[in-house]
Amino acid sequence: MRVFLALLIACATPAAADTLVAKRMIPARAILTAADMAVQGGEVPGTLAHPDEALGMEARVVIYPGRPIMAGDVGAPALIERNEVVTLVYKRGSLLIATEARALGRAAEGDMLRVMNLSSRSTVTGRVDKRGRVLVGPSQDMMIDLEDF
Repeated sequence: MRVFLALLIACATPAAADTLVAKRMIPARAILTAADMAVQGGEVPGTLAHPDEALGMEARVVIYPGRPIMAGDVGAPALIERNEVVTLVYKRGSLLIATEARALGRAAEGDMLRVMNLSSRSTVTGRVDKRGRVLVGPSQDMMIDLEDF
């Protein structure tokens, strides 16, 4: 029995792990498509393993051909670009205040973003919601649903 077990262990092949690599040079801020990626055998720590993990994501850095696509190299696509005029929303209870602000950076849904209130010229930080608005105050943590607004 021991001989059989030793033979089985010696003949066993390790489980093949896959690594996602870039097929071509992917510039920063490009949205990844299936044509940009290939699956390659071998495991590299910190990389993505399946194309579905990166499909539709935005490259945060330049990714060169044949290089593994690391988890930190991609992220959600930006909803707000720098210098874009956005809606700044404060909601607490039944009080709702909305005004225009200028984005001081790029941000995706859920990111914190500094904006300058165009009325008061003051700078505040808020969280970006799914519609590209910036929520400040207690509402930013709850990601309130302002569909009617």
